[in-house]
Amino acid sequence: MNKDNILGSEPVGKLMLKFSVPSIIAMMVGTLYNIVDQLFIGNYVGHLGNAATIVAFPFSTSCISLALLFGIGGASCFNLHMGRGEHEKAPFFAGNAVSMLAITGTLLFILTEVFLTPLLILFGARDNVMPYAVEYVSITAIGFPFLIFTTGGCHMIRADGSPRISMACNLIGAVTNIILDAYFVIVLRMGMKGAAFATIFGQFISAVVVFVYLTRFKTVKLTKEHIIPHMQYVLLIASIGMASFFNQLAMMLVQIVLNNSLGKYGAMSVYGDSIPLACAGIVMKVNQIVFSVVIGLAQGTQPIISFNYGAKKFSRVGQAYRLAIIAGSVFAVIAFIMFQTFPREIIGLFGSESEEYFTFGIRFMRIFLFFTWLNSIQPITSTFFTSIGKPLKGMLLSLTRQIIFFLPALLLLPQIFGIDGIIYSGPCADVLSGIVTIIMASLEFKSMRSAVPTATR
Repeated sequence: MNKDNILGSEPVGKLMLKFSVPSIIAMMVGTLYNIVDQLFIGNYVGHLGNAATIVAFPFSTSCISLALLFGIGGASCFNLHMGRGEHEKAPFFAGNAVSMLAITGTLLFILTEVFLTPLLILFGARDNVMPYAVEYVSITAIGFPFLIFTTGGCHMIRADGSPRISMACNLIGAVTNIILDAYFVIVLRMGMKGAAFATIFGQFISAVVVFVYLTRFKTVKLTKEHIIPHMQYVLLIASIGMASFFNQLAMMLVQIVLNNSLGKYGAMSVYGDSIPLACAGIVMKVNQIVFSVVIGLAQGTQPIISFNYGAKKFSRVGQAYRLAIIAGSVFAVIAFIMFQTFPREIIGLFGSESEEYFTFGIRFMRIFLFFTWLNSIQPITSTFFTSIGKPLKGMLLSLTRQIIFFLPALLLLPQIFGIDGIIYSGPCADVLSGIVTIIMASLEFKSMRSAVPTATR
């Protein structure tokens, strides 16, 4: 059966197109959820509304972290065991991953509603932003279970060999969100509430489509026995998905520190406390488009790398990794050129504000994203380590940019240079994490060429 599986037999380049393109589209569509809200809110509510969505962003990151913990973990375990020919054991990883997505999504919704105000204060909400943030998050929290189930479930759908359906699940929800955003915000003038309701309706529709597919899994049949959580499967799934999980948690921690730092040091500058928060949020969400392509490439390679590593076809593993790195780097360079050439036009899409608003936004975009072209290799390499069943290496690499380099710079540099220190902390972290990524990847492939890898490290 391994010989006949397309993951181990079809040309790697063809498989990359088949799996990565739908994954990229799905990731870009998912990114639209936040960016579309930002566009409508910025133009019809103002920069305080935009600042509120930035304060709310750690909630979305926490959802994605749980979705990747069990989504990528479950998909990798499923493909690794299928590649080894363990077809009776593999369905338990898929089923347990699905059940944990549903359970954790519900728990996060409850915790958010109970502790909403303290969490928003922790995430950097100032007095002038707080009413907008409470109005927005109290509604979007209802969609957390749907967002987690959809995002994680799409990884299982790709692992089952249906990347186009995974793409369609996200596309349906995003299109619904865009249409309802326009109707609720522009036509009904519902402001923050309208953007929030549009988001959860789109997430609900996507979750329904994912659920229907999971009841009709192709490569194996999922039964109630597979869905009941078993600690042995849940722990292994979590260990494999831990790298992506910690990467998202690191992003959330950094976002919280960044939000508070922008408010604190912005208040000491000519820009005030809300303009830096709104502008930085726009810049980072625009940069999400770049990372949606890069992460889509990484996710598209996951089943290819996992299966062929399990089947000990290491040349195909290396080929898939190299193709992903090349494609991701080319796109990141194009994005870098756009960010340096048209920053005012990009920021202007999210609303017309004061000249101070554009001055800070342009400077932040050009400097903070200066090494975007280099930072693209880190997510691909981190996912590579996860895909071959080496979660500790993947987790370490996922923490290099956010925790090991960016966070210390974010805490130290503003004390010396004020708000300029926040701006320059980004490129410093990108350079250092890029160097570490290149070294770790080189050592791993050297080891792979010289010896047959054994168990998970």
